[in-house]
Amino acid sequence: MTVDTSSTGDAGVGAGAEHLAVAAAVAAGESVLSRRFGSAITLVAPEDLAGSGPATVVRARVVSSSFALPRTLVIKHYPDEPEAGSADPFAQEAVSYQLFTALAPGERMCPELLAHDGRDRVLVLEDLGRTPTLEDKLYARDSRAAERALLSWARSLGRLHANTAGREADFNALLRRLGGPVAGHTGDVDEVCARVPVVIQERLGIPVPETVLTQVAEALEQSRSAGFRAFSPVELSPDNNLVTGEGVRFLDFEYGCVRSVLVDAAHLRLPFASWPDALALPAGMSEAMVAAWRAEVVGVWPAFADDEVLAGHLTTSELLRVWLITGEELGRLDLSRHAPPVSRESALVTWWRDLAKHAGYVRMTAVSEFAARVAAALAARLGPHADLAFYPAFR
Repeated sequence: MTVDTSSTGDAGVGAGAEHLAVAAAVAAGESVLSRRFGSAITLVAPEDLAGSGPATVVRARVVSSSFALPRTLVIKHYPDEPEAGSADPFAQEAVSYQLFTALAPGERMCPELLAHDGRDRVLVLEDLGRTPTLEDKLYARDSRAAERALLSWARSLGRLHANTAGREADFNALLRRLGGPVAGHTGDVDEVCARVPVVIQERLGIPVPETVLTQVAEALEQSRSAGFRAFSPVELSPDNNLVTGEGVRFLDFEYGCVRSVLVDAAHLRLPFASWPDALALPAGMSEAMVAAWRAEVVGVWPAFADDEVLAGHLTTSELLRVWLITGEELGRLDLSRHAPPVSRESALVTWWRDLAKHAGYVRMTAVSEFAARVAAALAARLGPHADLAFYPAFR
């Protein structure tokens, strides 16, 4: 193995443990590529891409190959085995990329998987280059570019859903082959849902009406139903999306699974709400994103052509998303100070206020009234400026 660190400089491979992790990733990449193509393949000039998950992510250059490999590759190496009985992020990601690599290039919405190996726990992927992320677009100062990127993201999400509809059996079969447990990404959703009434009562002094609890139960059932199912990256945050000339491409499938597309579609109403740095979008942007997404999926699910049906489904998903975020975060938020407009406190005010508006549009009266009470109670504690700020591109 050749590991050339001379060209990486201060932004490349670090020292110590990071250096060893990068060297191990390169070795695993060379090993799987050599087995895949039957000849030694050398990778040099590794650059640590500083992945946020359990994998070491490295870009490396191919210098010795008799095959038509790209000039550079991305290696994702998962050195640690998962705990017994828990989901394996390597298996989830490998199977996700396998599912997409089986599709035509124009249908993938992600980099191509070039090689993988369950023994070395490594994936070798197409390198899409030094392309800006959706986060980069949202934090730049070009509102038109940010709008285009968001609409491209919504279209790509729709294509991803449409192209993987009906492939749940394929996904599960591939996952079993790699030894991963076959299950949707539900986590502790039931536990979080159950504690929301308690935390709202304790922190805001508002009891939750039975009609609202019934609507939440229906939202949870919708999220687990057999209808409208397709692949989901699960982690829908703007730093996991590359804005390319062919549209937005998704990265990081460590939690990838098949589930209701409506769970993902809630992010069209609450853009990237699960991301800690989520901010607000200007009026009309969310509706435009919904339209872009619907144009891609309506051929697979014709029910979404009906405005009222789609609005009802989206609002139900929005309710569940806001409910879960409240259960996860309200208990630890600081309600004793004026909230800055870039805080999670302000985000919660804005999302409950938006839910009240959207629920009113679809005549979910009990939810609308309750959401308005929660938003008002939060705003009363957090001050008059507790509204979520726009992303910098829209300020």
